[in-house]
Amino acid sequence: MAVESRFVVIRQGVEVETFMDKKAADEYDKMLDMADNLAEMFESAALKLDEKMREELSIYLAKNREEVLIALQAKKAPVVKKKAKVVVDEVKTTEPSPKVDVETVEKAVTKAKTPRKAKATTTKQSAA
Repeated sequence: MAVESRFVVIRQGVEVETFMDKKAADEYDKMLDMADNLAEMFESAALKLDEKMREELSIYLAKNREEVLIALQAKKAPVVKKKAKVVVDEVKTTEPSPKVDVETVEKAVTKAKTPRKAKATTTKQSAA
């Protein structure tokens, strides 16, 4: 006999969604809480939205909270760092591809990452 743990999100006495892990269920429940809060905010706003539009907009904003926070400038956009890579051409061509010496490329990348040392300069003072 197999035993399975299931986590069920229940809202107003109704099963909304079932998950296999607790973290996913908690995240979904938190998203629904945010959507409820947003729906209340829209209800009290001067905007006139019908109930279905208010619900859809609230859920959309809650699901995309990271992008909303970035748009509101409450959070910085993630910085994407590019790393030096050697791309291997797996597609066969009629012309032979040039061979890449991996050690040479690795040395060049390491050298590019290594900060240069400042050269010490000496000044001679003339006796007057």
